[in-house]
Amino acid sequence: MNFPLIMLILLLITGSIALLDRTVLHRHRAPGDQGPWWVEYPKSFFPVILVVFCLRSFLVEPFKIPSGSMIPTLLVGDFILVNKYTYGIRLPVANVKLMDINSPQRGEVMVFRYPVDPSMDYIKRIVGIPGDIITYRDKQLSVNNVPVRMEPNGEYTYVESGLKFVYSRSYTESLGNHRYNVLINPLEEHSIQLGGVLPFPHHENCSYNDRGFTCKVPPGNYFAMGDNRDSSSDSRYWGFVPDQNIVGKAFMIWWNFSDLKRIGLSIK
Repeated sequence: MNFPLIMLILLLITGSIALLDRTVLHRHRAPGDQGPWWVEYPKSFFPVILVVFCLRSFLVEPFKIPSGSMIPTLLVGDFILVNKYTYGIRLPVANVKLMDINSPQRGEVMVFRYPVDPSMDYIKRIVGIPGDIITYRDKQLSVNNVPVRMEPNGEYTYVESGLKFVYSRSYTESLGNHRYNVLINPLEEHSIQLGGVLPFPHHENCSYNDRGFTCKVPPGNYFAMGDNRDSSSDSRYWGFVPDQNIVGKAFMIWWNFSDLKRIGLSIK
């Protein structure tokens, strides 16, 4: 469902009726008389829809985490807030950038439109910016031929859908100004499942083998990976994130029905 488009359509409908009533229809009513329901309802809803549309389009938009690809940073069922203007002001629905503010940085958690199907929103961590050489080999991430520091952080277990118990090892990575935890499944031998790699734009920038891959990020694109490294569909499989697909930067968990202690946590 394209919620921004639906909001825009409702905004145009209610705004048009409110404007029509203000300029034409009110002249045919006695002073103090209300208009018909199909005029009064849109007039009442128009200010509310306008405020919500502007907030979601230019300031903050809520999202719900549907999968475990960002565990342990984000859990299934987390409701998060995304800053819409951190990476620039964009035209609603068309997502055309009107003004640059900041560029995405390594280590930030970003929401973007899935390159394979832009009607879907994805959330991953940025590990590569334009010009970077990203290598992920034998479960070790390297940026520009420099291994990203990984500190062991104990064991981590969770239950997937279908009551599947998953055992992983947790590590703290340091990338840019960000420190965050990632999960590595010691039972998963390969760094990437080669059969799952799709043909994607700039595929020639990447080389794959049984131990992993190396990619050079092209201009205007970013490389994104999930923190749950062995259970994430990310740039390893479907390629780079174009700048025009960016939605915003995730910065806070505002609700979780299963764990109220997560409310208000900042996203590292």
